[in-house]
Amino acid sequence: MPINPAQRIAKWDAKFKTDRVKAILDDERPQMYMNVQAVFPMITAMELQVKQVLDGLGVSVALYGMYLSFGRELWSMTRKEISGEAAAEEADVLLQKWVGRGLAQAVLEAIRTQVFNIVAPTP
Repeated sequence: MPINPAQRIAKWDAKFKTDRVKAILDDERPQMYMNVQAVFPMITAMELQVKQVLDGLGVSVALYGMYLSFGRELWSMTRKEISGEAAAEEADVLLQKWVGRGLAQAVLEAIRTQVFNIVAPTP
């Protein structure tokens, strides 16, 4: 039988008692902060490289956000230690997704190869 709205609200309210949430976050914050300190410089460096590729290809600044999103997806994939042909295939799937959203395939390929050193998948 489905849960009625009052039950859902009560469950949500029980989970989100601010003092409980704060206590959990206070316990986890030191490790979260260490993770941020380790990861943010890498993301910043990757984004700078993507922007340099975009600048070199004369891409409009208005489109940078979408190309950076593609770069972040590739970066996330490489952080999972996907490499070789699997990385090439995964990158191609992402590339096709962003081409479908209106980005230029040649620019996406340049980001893939110049920033992430991922080649096109073998046919």
